[in-house]
Amino acid sequence: MESQADVSEKMLSRVIGEELRRAREAKGWSRAQLVATLPSGIGDRTLLSYEHGTRHLTVLRFIELCDALGVAAPTLLGHALQRARIHLQNLVLQIDLRHLLNDWSEKFRPMHQWARNKLNENPDGVVELPPSSVRELAIFVGCTYQELADYLARFIPEEQLN
Repeated sequence: MESQADVSEKMLSRVIGEELRRAREAKGWSRAQLVATLPSGIGDRTLLSYEHGTRHLTVLRFIELCDALGVAAPTLLGHALQRARIHLQNLVLQIDLRHLLNDWSEKFRPMHQWARNKLNENPDGVVELPPSSVRELAIFVGCTYQELADYLARFIPEEQLN
């Protein structure tokens, strides 16, 4: 039987791989094109195993891949964690306000006025929420930090990583 740590490790490898694939596809690159830019000389199959999460990345290889893709490693990691909804308590959440406004969950209805007001300040529709802000909004909504963070994490922007 797998331990919780083993499950979390596999999930983390999978979601980081998915974010790497998203970033690669956003550039319009094939795996072979990305591999050709890497100084380490890994093969297509190795990259495939990273993208599928079946092989664990070292920190140095992760940074090398992010550099080649022109994506900040912390940004890509943050997106992966938010998408997987793990370690949210330490994460600055990226929220697409327009997607939040299209959600009609009764429990989180008070978030609509906040989102409309933030949209006036952020016409691109994306805001970053540090843990302290999520904590304050959870008090306002009347839920736990974890409930609100899980809810907000669903509204990650689908725009390209920069």
